[in-house]
Order: sequence, then C-alpha cells, then structure tokens
Amino acid sequence: MKDAYSEILETKVITICRRIYGEDLLRLAEALCKGGVRCIEVTFDQVDQNCMEKTQTAIRSLKDSFGASIHIGAGTVLSKEQVLAAADAGAEFIISPNVDSNVIDETLGLGLLSIPGAMTPSEILMAHNRGSQLIKLFPAGTLGLKYLKDIKAPISHVPLLATGGITEENFEDYLKAGACGAGISGRLTDRKVIEAKEFEEFTRRAKAFADIAKEAGK
Repeated sequence: MKDAYSEILETKVITICRRIYGEDLLRLAEALCKGGVRCIEVTFDQVDQNCMEKTQTAIRSLKDSFGASIHIGAGTVLSKEQVLAAADAGAEFIISPNVDSNVIDETLGLGLLSIPGAMTPSEILMAHNRGSQLIKLFPAGTLGLKYLKDIKAPISHVPLLATGGITEENFEDYLKAGACGAGISGRLTDRKVIEAKEFEEFTRRAKAFADIAKEAGK
C-alpha cells in the first residue's frame, strides 16, 4: 500500500470532513473510496469543547473499518496537543490552516506528513524550509488561479495543495496552474446529500474528481 504522501500526489484529492461523525462518516468514506478518493481529513472543530475526543474517535473508527485501504489525517490542527491526539488515534498526516513551527516540528518528530496552510510566498517557504512535505494553499478559491500561477513561477519546487472553493468545474484548471492536488469539502461532503442518505452521489462525484486527476497525470 502506498504511503499517504504518494497516495495524495497520485490521487490528488483530500476530502475535508468537518463535523461529520459516526455512521455518516463511515458511509461517506466507503462511498468516496468506491469513487477513487482514498485520502480523508477529519477536522478538529475548535468551537466544540469535546473536539479532541470526537476527532480521535472518528479517526479510530475509520482506521478500524477500512484499514490500509484509505489514508486518514487530522485537519484544523492548531496545537502540539492536537497533533499528539491525532497521532495516538492513527492519523497519518496533519493539516493546519496556518504555519505554526511548533505544530510542524511535533508532526515531523512523530514521523507524520506535515501539511500546514499558507497564503503568501513567505509563509509557503517558511513551512517548506521547516520540513513540511506539502503546503496547503489557502484560501485558493479566494486567491484565484492567477495568484497560484504567479507564485508557482518562483517557487515551483514546493508542492501546493489548493484548498477552498475547488469543484469538478475548476479542479483541472488548478492542476494545470501548478497545484499538485486539492483539499475538497463542499462537493464531497454536501450536508444535504448526507441528510438524504444518498451516498451513491458521493461515489459519482468522487469518480469525477478521480478521473480528472488521472487525466492530469498522463
């Protein structure tokens, strides 16, 4: 089985699961996997005082249910304590919305894949030079394609995951502009679809993203 880094670079999609737990999360993960999306981020809900326990339980349930068939990470990680909690539950990668040297160092010290969020060239290179293997360009949808192209010109050696506002319609454009992949939430975690229990729709959407990624990799 590929490690998380190789899987992300090949399939080019990390699904961001925010406030999705229990049976809904397991059914969503199964649907995504059927569609070819095998990397899932379970976020820490920072406004929930029970977020540590909930995130750990969610990660463990995914690991227990799917084993090595999918790669699980933690998102919105803002402290060393949350890195440790995620690692203890079995997370393979740590994603943050910001660049925090303490979080990066703790992540790397535990042998996990570090993916901090950055916006400016200075932040991107700071995280890269600290040792982070991938950088989350955030918010990519707000910054736009031209911004991505402009910053990739001088820092083409740093792999960037476009996150925020990525859909089936613009995914290919971001890949062509230089992104190595994308973090995707809305289209692959649509609340209305989950509430309707129409999980086969997520398989269809995941396949659409997977097909785009395959075509881009040719």
